[in-house]
Amino acid sequence: MDRIDRAVGAVLGSAVGDALGAPYEFGPAGELSARGAEMCGGGGWDPGEATDDTQMAVLVGESLLEHGGLELPDVFERFRRWAAAGPKDIGLQTEDVLTGGAPWDLAAALHFQVNARAAGNGSLMRASTSAVYFAAEGREATMAAARRIAALTHGDPAAWEGTAVLHELVRVGLAGADPLTGIPDALAAVVPEQRERYARVLDPDWHPDLATEFNGAVWPCLGSAVWALRTTGGFAQAVRAAVDLGGDTDTVAAVTGTLAGVRYGGAAIPAEWTAPLHVPLPGFGGRVLDADGLRTLARRLAAGADGRVPQLRTGARAAPSPTSSRPSA
Repeated sequence: MDRIDRAVGAVLGSAVGDALGAPYEFGPAGELSARGAEMCGGGGWDPGEATDDTQMAVLVGESLLEHGGLELPDVFERFRRWAAAGPKDIGLQTEDVLTGGAPWDLAAALHFQVNARAAGNGSLMRASTSAVYFAAEGREATMAAARRIAALTHGDPAAWEGTAVLHELVRVGLAGADPLTGIPDALAAVVPEQRERYARVLDPDWHPDLATEFNGAVWPCLGSAVWALRTTGGFAQAVRAAVDLGGDTDTVAAVTGTLAGVRYGGAAIPAEWTAPLHVPLPGFGGRVLDADGLRTLARRLAAGADGRVPQLRTGARAAPSPTSSRPSA
């Protein structure tokens, strides 16, 4: 298995996890196994239809490729254009930030100052493409990029750090190692005030039943995805385990699919899951990506823009830090 196949696994794996979990969102634990129906549609979703998780990931990836690096205003504008087009699903917090009229470098911080709740998993769910793109730059740069992209919509540092950890685990996986072996170094790079929370949910003895918050929050979502990868032996088993947890099934399965995809490669993703997969892109001329389109996107991201090593532009400003770092779901 080569690096490109692992990159395809991360991007395509996230998308199929998203689409597999979408019909079961906010349902009870074990519903996928009980129904035995996969890529069947339901809950307003067509069979194989990806949600906002994958739609936003595609927008991030295409911005990175078109600009040869991270242009935060462009990413935010793509998000805002997408949100204005009325996607089927959009997180309440993300919608508030993108439709509130504030500029890209203030919108999330202002939302957090007013609401003091911004630790949802909405930045984690879209991280597969940026994680693949920035992996070539090493731990510090990939985690820095994750934080800056997360901060466009999420003002709570808990969301930044969870997204940064996922970026690092993907980087380790793309280098050919088990992504879970990257957990200790990733935790060491997490800001001290967030480290204990992430150490707890990433510990080998942690189980999703121990979560004290709904898995729509960023840290139990990431912890649940790591648990699903750690306790299963293949791509499909990991993603099914994630969906069977119930709750925010599309996002937990998308994050699990990212990690399982980078571990097992794109070839391990069941063909019966990829065949109906499609990613509508509201606000972008009626475009719809299929599995082959996602594979092409992943290959280009793995190579970097125009085949160059990707760059984290120093001239792009991150959104200002919020005045409070109190995390919440």
